[in-house]
This record gives sequence, structure tokens and C-alpha cells, in this order.
Amino acid sequence: MGNTESAVVQKRMIRFRPEERPVVERVFDHLLEAGSGRAPGSSEKVLTLDALKVSVAGVVPEPMAVRLFQAMQSVGPGGTAPPGGGVSREQLLVFLADVFHGTAEERAPLVMAMASGEGGATVTANQVREFVEDLVSAVIQTLTSRGRLQGWRPDRMEDGEQGVKLLAEQMSSELKLTDQQACDVGCLEDWLFRVSGVALYLELVTGEGLGVRLPSQPPLPLLPACGPAPWAELRSLLHLPLLLFLYPQLPAHSAPWRPLFSTRLHGESFSRLVSCCVRRGPTLLLLRDADGHRFGGFASHSWDTKPQFQGDSRCFLFSVFPTMRVYTYTGYNEHYMYLNHSQQTMPNGLGMGGQHEYFGLWLDSEFGRGHSRARPRCTTYGSPQLSGQEDFTLETVEVWGVGDPPEEQQAQGKRSVLDADPETQAIMEMTGKTLHSQGLREPEEEEL
Repeated sequence: MGNTESAVVQKRMIRFRPEERPVVERVFDHLLEAGSGRAPGSSEKVLTLDALKVSVAGVVPEPMAVRLFQAMQSVGPGGTAPPGGGVSREQLLVFLADVFHGTAEERAPLVMAMASGEGGATVTANQVREFVEDLVSAVIQTLTSRGRLQGWRPDRMEDGEQGVKLLAEQMSSELKLTDQQACDVGCLEDWLFRVSGVALYLELVTGEGLGVRLPSQPPLPLLPACGPAPWAELRSLLHLPLLLFLYPQLPAHSAPWRPLFSTRLHGESFSRLVSCCVRRGPTLLLLRDADGHRFGGFASHSWDTKPQFQGDSRCFLFSVFPTMRVYTYTGYNEHYMYLNHSQQTMPNGLGMGGQHEYFGLWLDSEFGRGHSRARPRCTTYGSPQLSGQEDFTLETVEVWGVGDPPEEQQAQGKRSVLDADPETQAIMEMTGKTLHSQGLREPEEEEL
């Protein structure tokens, strides 16, 4: 940095590594090349809104480009802002330093400027929600334009526009408003500290939109990878905003997600659902009931058919519509997950949380029926009633494998112990033993 740069800028630039500084210092000139870069009546080079719009076109939606420009203009690096309403080089450098390496205290004024649009001292919860809607939309467009969808097909998934609004509502619901139901800089600082996704999204949109690719910061995978899926036949209950929401909640992020079961492809068969879930590693269950409510649960362990509860405290329930929320372990009991089939003494079905007859989420073995009974909350997860009706009619269900299957499952594939040992099968037949597992077998193509 030259001596002409203000002390504020020099202090901010120290945060970047030596190999990053040339990248950051070139951003201003790169953006100026998209337009004239001169404010009317000024001989000083400044970044105009039109130049910024042209530079980020196709990567960042225009509403978010305007918000970024407002944040840059709000920066006061120690000198006066350039005349004509543009953004100076110093303002841009401070903005970039605060976006990539700033604290919640330093990022809060930027968010205030992006949410208010007028430089006010407070914003409303609705203004913050609208800002987050634009930010999430920009994240999705950025990931799409940069080919970073990780194998997902938005055209074969649920409504992403509705998902943007749901995710924005969820994120902005974390605001702790003042007594006057307003949000000042302190409120935003607290919000940014607790809701880390805002800073991550802003960093992605700024970096990709403005061409700031720092060598020391490889792109963060905001979406899980999707394994092979029959997208020609499948229309998933998932959408990209839901993936952005659920992915950080999971305990592991390495294995590609793989479709295991869908009523659209496998039909309404509980035995088929069981065969597709058992011994497949961690899974994500998604449902839609006849009232249009969408909800589900994460199972941290492989499902196993037995009349006891299983799983651990990493399991959780979640709602997707009409609100997007996650409900985690309360510590009250250990009724994480339950799967039973073809038993006469215990309930047959799939459940998560609560207790028998009062599950937070229950699918009956008589396919198509279920319940979500929480009065007032599920004891295991603290979730409210997730379905439209307490006893609901199931419309659609799908299951995704979201972790590596157990090693023995990978090694042995889908073979029964009887397949692995034909002599054992022959001995059992000769002694008159009934091979119960034969009647429960499904076709070989168990995965989608």
C-alpha cells in the first residue's frame, strides 16, 4: 500500500495475507473497466452504480447489486466520500476487508446500510427479511451461474422461490428486536454473531460477484454433493434453500446425498420403505401431508427393525412449510428414532421423538397414515405439531442417504446372510425352519 492510503485502509489491509493483497487491490480497477468509472463533474475515479451493475450482471441479481453499492457508500475510511454519489477506492477496500475478515461489530453497519437503503439508525424486521431474501436469491444465482450446484437439479425439485422466502423468514426470526420493535446496529451485531450464514452468504456473493478469489480461501461448499439420481422420473421435495438450511445442521458433510426411497418411484409400500432405509447409514426423511405441510427428520444412525428406540442426540426433527425450523434434542428422554415391522406386541411403523402413540413424527405401517402429537411440545425434540392435522394423511415421502453406509454394508452389498451361506439355507430347510426373510425381500433395485 502506498502512503497516500488512509490509516484506516492500511489497518484493514493488514488482515489480508501478502499473497491476497494484490488480488484485493486490483478489484477497483477491474470494476471500473465495466463502465466509465467517473462521477459527473469529477476528475476523480469513482465506481458508479451502473458500472457495478454491469460488472456483476449474470452473477448477482440487480437488487442485491444495489444493496452492495449502498454498503460500499456507507463506509467512511477517514476521508470524505467522492462527489456525485460514487464509491471511492478506499471505500471499496474497507468494504472488502470488513466482508472477508471483519467482526460482527464491523459488518453490522454494512448490513444496516443494505437493509435500510437510506442510511437510517434503525431498520424494521421486515426490512431485514427483505434484505435476506435478496441475499439468499443472490447466493442461489451465484451458485447456479458458477456451476456449483453439486449435482442438484432445481427444475426437478420443489419451488425455490417459496423456499427463499421461507429461509429468509427463518433467518430473520432470530433477530432480538428492541422494546420499540426496531433493530439498531447492536441488534444486527448480535444477530450476525449468532446466525453465521449471513456472513457466509455475503462473502460468497461479494467474492464471486466482484471477482475476489482469495488464494487462501477456497470456496466453501454451501450445498451437499448429490450422488446419482433418476432426475428424469424424480421430483424431489427438496429445494436449494432447504439444502442451504439443512446442510449445516448435519454432523458430517463428506458423503454425497443419495436417494433411497420415493413414493413417486417405489409406490406406497411400507415394507419397501423399510428395505430401502435399513442399514444405509444416516438418512433424511421428508414428508408432505394432505394439507400441504412439509416436514421430516434426520436419523443419525442406520435404521434397524426392532421394538426398541435407537439413535443418539444428533437426531432432530424439522419443518419446511409453513415455517422452516429445526428442533433438536431436549435431554428429556432418549426416544430418538424407532422402526418396527411385522410384530404383534409393539407398534409397527417409523417414529421419531415422544413416545408410543404420541410421537413427534410417526408413519404407520399401514402406509398413508401418520401422526404428529405434541401437546404442547414433543418431549424428545421440543417440536410442535408438524403436520396440518394431528392425525394426518400422507401424500408423499422420500428418504435420502446423507452419510456413508456402514462398512459391512458396503462390503457385503445387499446380500442376505442366507445368500452369503447357501449351506446354512439348506440346513434350515431340511430341519423344517421357516425362512421368514424370504417373504420380506424386495426387488434388487432398492436404490433410486
